[in-house]
Amino acid sequence: KFVRYADDCNIYVKSRKAGERVMKSITVFLEKKLKLTVNHDKTKVGSPTKLKFLGFCLHTTWQGVGFRPHQKSKKSFERKLKQLTKRSQSSNIREIIKEINKVTTGWINYYGISYMKSYIHHLDEWLRRRIRQIIWKRWKKIRTKYKSLVQLNVPKQKAWEWANTRKGYWRIACSYILHRAITNKILEQTGLKNLTCLFERAHLNY
Repeated sequence: KFVRYADDCNIYVKSRKAGERVMKSITVFLEKKLKLTVNHDKTKVGSPTKLKFLGFCLHTTWQGVGFRPHQKSKKSFERKLKQLTKRSQSSNIREIIKEINKVTTGWINYYGISYMKSYIHHLDEWLRRRIRQIIWKRWKKIRTKYKSLVQLNVPKQKAWEWANTRKGYWRIACSYILHRAITNKILEQTGLKNLTCLFERAHLNY
């Protein structure tokens, strides 16, 4: 008796020809023997490194085969973070960071089995830049920018020079002056979780 069954599954074989043969026989078994409906639009033979399954795809490593998030899963994750860090966000910065942490913690815990250290490191830098951009935009007036930079230990001359800059928000967010003023440590003290540390802890649990 079959009480429950998986909604999706992958079957791995050595060649495309074997894959087509197995797909045909399994389809007949599911439909004729088990009286189940097979979604023929989603049923296909393809490379395991390109197919998406539960958000993952496979890839070859020096140790054999590994897991990593499918490109579509990454793009979906990045879209969520982009939405949360829009320059037009009206929430206070701590609330924004709180929402970011919910998304990043859940995603990294789920995909922690993957080896994606370089991707997470890049994402960490990109996310901090997005947050710095929000902060810089909120300072708005030249005087506010100047005072804020001075309070964050930027020399007065440099603070005045950068407060008057006409460079765009995104470019300023990557500048050495804003990195010096709004350090990674300050962002973490504001509540932002370090993605690299999150990933390393999650990866160790697998």
